[in-house]
Amino acid sequence: MERQTTRSQNADSGLMGGVAGLIRNAFGLLMSRIELAALELAEIRANAARLAVLFALGVIIAWFAVAYWSALIVYLSWPALGWKILLIMALVATAVAIGLFLYIQSLIKQGKFSMPATMEELRNDHDALS
Repeated sequence: MERQTTRSQNADSGLMGGVAGLIRNAFGLLMSRIELAALELAEIRANAARLAVLFALGVIIAWFAVAYWSALIVYLSWPALGWKILLIMALVATAVAIGLFLYIQSLIKQGKFSMPATMEELRNDHDALS
C-alpha cells in the first residue's frame, strides 16, 4: 500500500513539475516576444521621429524656396509671357507635388515601419502551437 502511495505522489509531483515547467517556458517565451517587440517598436519610434523632424524641416525650407523662386520667375517672365507664366508655374508645382507624394509612398512600402522579426516569431509560435 505504501509503495502505491509513493508512486502516486511521484506521478503527481511529476505532473505538477511538468505543468510548472510548461508555465515557466510559456512565460519565458512570452517575455522574449515582448522584449523583441519593444526593441522593434523603439527602433520604429526613432525612425518615425527622425522622419517627422526631417519632413517638417523639409516642408519649411521647400516653401521658402518655392516662394522665392516663383516670385523671381514670375517677375522675370511676366513681360514676355504675361498670365501664361502663372499656368506654367502651377503645372510645375503640381508635378513636383505628385513626385513627392510618390516618393513618400515608396518609403512607406519599403517597410520601414513594420516589425518583421516579431511578426515572423509570432507566426512561428502560431505554427508550433497549431
